[in-house]
Amino acid sequence: MKQLTFVLLLLTLHFFSTAQTSRKTINVSDDLQLFRITDHTWVHVSVSEIAGFGSVSSNGVIFINKGKAFLFDTPVTDSLTEMLVRIISDSLKSKLVGFVPNHWHEDCMGGLKYLQSIGIESYANQMTIEEAKKRNLPVPANGFADSLHLELAGKPIKCWYPGGGHTIDNIVVWLPDEKVLFAGCMLKEMKSKTLGNLADADIKSWPGTIGKVIRKYKNVEIVIPGHGLWGGPELLKHTRELLTKNN
Repeated sequence: MKQLTFVLLLLTLHFFSTAQTSRKTINVSDDLQLFRITDHTWVHVSVSEIAGFGSVSSNGVIFINKGKAFLFDTPVTDSLTEMLVRIISDSLKSKLVGFVPNHWHEDCMGGLKYLQSIGIESYANQMTIEEAKKRNLPVPANGFADSLHLELAGKPIKCWYPGGGHTIDNIVVWLPDEKVLFAGCMLKEMKSKTLGNLADADIKSWPGTIGKVIRKYKNVEIVIPGHGLWGGPELLKHTRELLTKNN
């Protein structure tokens, strides 16, 4: 519990020190918080036990426009995902209409079974779908090979597969109107000294993948990793430096 309190304290301090409009935090429970980072974008931070790693804090994104919401990554469990969906409805006054996971790990799509049970449309990299089938996990309904362009009440959502990294299937989500990039676990927070879990990593491709992301999103302002504190483009450069040291 002390570790969880410290993590949430760091996130709260980081949130209030970031120069964004319409700041707001929603404390749902000891294991779930929401942070507003732009007028239309929230980061959900959940804490769950992950086998081999203990208590882990994970990030995901909620994009909201005109009473509708899109979710990028779920908490690890169905119960936390159900709680998150309820908050989207009750506190954010929005109806969840779609979901995209960053990759196949449980800290990205552990709550997909619940989302499917309430009829939420899901989209994923086709490689993620194949991994889910191979591992007997819940399977996203709609696949894409390279990129996917969606709209949320007129606001664009752009999903892109730049190559392997943390996993062979990891994607990024770009919200151009917000200048927000959710890169998930292929990026490390600034205080990270290691690359974390490499059990399913594509180490050979990872540096080139980060390079593609840096070149493609030159006007990004907010970059969100899969775990830890979000920031700006410096997270991309920091991860590339860690990869250089690792190789």
